[in-house]
Amino acid sequence: MKYLFLLSAIIISLSCGKATETGCTPNPVANEKAAMIAFANSNNITFTEHSSGILYEIINAGTGATLTLASTVSAVYTGKLMSGTTIDARATPISFPLSGVIEGWKIGIPLIKAGGRIKLIIPSALAYSCVGRGSIPPNSPLYFEVTVQ
Repeated sequence: MKYLFLLSAIIISLSCGKATETGCTPNPVANEKAAMIAFANSNNITFTEHSSGILYEIINAGTGATLTLASTVSAVYTGKLMSGTTIDARATPISFPLSGVIEGWKIGIPLIKAGGRIKLIIPSALAYSCVGRGSIPPNSPLYFEVTVQ
């Protein structure tokens, strides 16, 4: 739990739009918007734009509990780069505190209720920013399809 909190704190500091301790500056959402819209269009995603810059499509709003940052969420999901390369996928539900994930999920997941399904296209500044993580290159907008259990 201590490490999850630390990871969350790092992600929050990376997504605030300022130069980070690594010396990089997060990519402005406006710089990625055209690529995100092109991805949505080529993948038949009828999106709504959130004020944060996230593009989303609610497939099923859900009828269960309202989700907040205080929620522990159980979900299955697939995450991809804009190239279509899968970066992570969970076919069996995984539980996590919503407060401990990337900013894009903190904003996007509460748009649905438990039992809901959403498609999210998240600007890099609200994901892993200018640092990247593992197989995710720096300044990579991400696509997720998430079903909350």
